[in-house]
Amino acid sequence: MSVIKFIQEGGFFMYPILLVLFLGMGIVIERALYLTKVVSSNKAVWNDVFPLLSKGQLKPALDKVKDNDAAIARILTNGLTRGLSARRVEDVETAMEEGLMEVMPRLEARTSYVATFANIATLLGLTGTVQGLISAFDAVANADPAIKGDLLSSSISVAMNTTLFGLVVAIPLLLAFSFLQNKTNSVVESLEMASIKFLNVLRQLSVTKPE
Repeated sequence: MSVIKFIQEGGFFMYPILLVLFLGMGIVIERALYLTKVVSSNKAVWNDVFPLLSKGQLKPALDKVKDNDAAIARILTNGLTRGLSARRVEDVETAMEEGLMEVMPRLEARTSYVATFANIATLLGLTGTVQGLISAFDAVANADPAIKGDLLSSSISVAMNTTLFGLVVAIPLLLAFSFLQNKTNSVVESLEMASIKFLNVLRQLSVTKPE
């Protein structure tokens, strides 16, 4: 059976499920590309700035990151700006935490929709099957007894197409959601690690002013 014929025989609810598949996979692709870009840009910024941080050259480091759109650049901008005037390392740490909170929404944007679409696909599949079964029983109610069994069997088979299609769509979307979550968590952990390294550098170099 071809995919087109399979969808056509499944009835109306096959098309909403197909739409959910396109929307979900669109978000998955966009998020995967975005997070990959974030990882690459963060690594480039860190490799460029960390040697300056290690030498205590905060002002040159700030000049490098303040106009950069990378997630780690925003966090470092907050930390370096506060580090040039703060009296305590804790003040710098707070500023960097604020920076992390600012970039988190962009890292997590739309990812939760993927899991939602997976659930919707499953529910649409079940709804389509129930609707198909109702129609099947209505169709055989007044049919010739000799053909009722074959007609009912055929109708139920078609009705089950929507459940199958819903699951076929939902399972990859759930796997993709798990992948995106893990990738996002990995990015966040790398940002937290970079923040810790920066704060350790400040402590080692005694950059902050005494109270």
